[in-house]
Amino acid sequence: MTMTEHSTPPTQPDDLAARGSPLAGAALLIFLFFGLLSSGRLIGSGQLDAVSANLSTAQTLDGGVTHEIAKALSKASVATLFAELERGASWLLLGDTGPRVRTGCTDWLFLADELKVNHQAQLNADAKAQAVIDLKEQLFRQGINLLVVIVPDKSRIASVQRCSLYRPASLEGRIQAWTSKLNVAGVANLDLTGALTSLGPRAYLRTDTHWSESGAKAAAESITQHLKTLGISATPRRSFTESHAPFALRPGDLVHLAGIDWLPLKWQPTPEMVAQTSIRELPGVSANNPDDEGTLFGDANLPGTALIGTSFSRNSNFAGFMQQALGATVGNFAKDGGAFSGAVNSYINNPAFKETPPNLIIWEIPERDLQSPYTDPIALGRH
Repeated sequence: MTMTEHSTPPTQPDDLAARGSPLAGAALLIFLFFGLLSSGRLIGSGQLDAVSANLSTAQTLDGGVTHEIAKALSKASVATLFAELERGASWLLLGDTGPRVRTGCTDWLFLADELKVNHQAQLNADAKAQAVIDLKEQLFRQGINLLVVIVPDKSRIASVQRCSLYRPASLEGRIQAWTSKLNVAGVANLDLTGALTSLGPRAYLRTDTHWSESGAKAAAESITQHLKTLGISATPRRSFTESHAPFALRPGDLVHLAGIDWLPLKWQPTPEMVAQTSIRELPGVSANNPDDEGTLFGDANLPGTALIGTSFSRNSNFAGFMQQALGATVGNFAKDGGAFSGAVNSYINNPAFKETPPNLIIWEIPERDLQSPYTDPIALGRH
């Protein structure tokens, strides 16, 4: 007896499957057609040519071409559309904000990186502390003061708004442990936890990673007071005036990171309204130096204070509040997405730093970056 004689005849589809199969086939064809159009548009834009041009021979042999093409095709409009639909449905049906964002209570959102225990956290923190110490020593030889400022996590300060959201207990002492190493090495530093704790949740924006204007202003005033205790004054002295815009909608970066900012506002976490502050330098005579009047050019008018750091220094008018509190102009060289050392490398290796070095550098570092991998080492001595 042959195998054919023992084989089971194929099961015939029932009436529902038979009637639905043309519809399913048509839907699949439509999806493939739009996917083909989207991919063709991506290819026609030249992005895939750029991918292959940037790959080395070793990467090509190691499957780099396939990997890069897959990344490029993931940017196709159909893939992006389905990703957005998935994110929107997950939020509306399950309250899920994706892998990068965590939800507290009453529409409070938190960055997941703040709650993560990093692999080799202590080694990472030690390496970064040593990098700061090395930079301080180099700057000291150039006659430049350095103040390192730690911005505590939003999830630490607005802890009451976390509700059931878990923050590992091992994170509680990481600022103190890190700054203690700087203290031993004589690096001036300031933990802003005390300045922001008095504000509580008001120190941070509800749907954004960053501090509110109240938090930014409190931080600037705390830094100014700390510099006074160190006997450091900012120059050149200037006077400033403050104005306020009408209340307006302020989109939260955590809503964008969760992939739900495309939804109608009524379906998003309750948006925030902010009256943005502007700090403007008053023209004419400087605060304490009448002899500066009429000086239009030269180093006397260049900021003697440089602010480096992350997007915290570029949000909620922190740089403006720093100028107002210091009574001096501040050059803001902070970098969005710069993490621990991105802005430092960009600034100290810029020709402008060598030609017109500041008297004081204020380096703002978020707490969440203290123990993250040290992937962008500070390049000392290149300038």
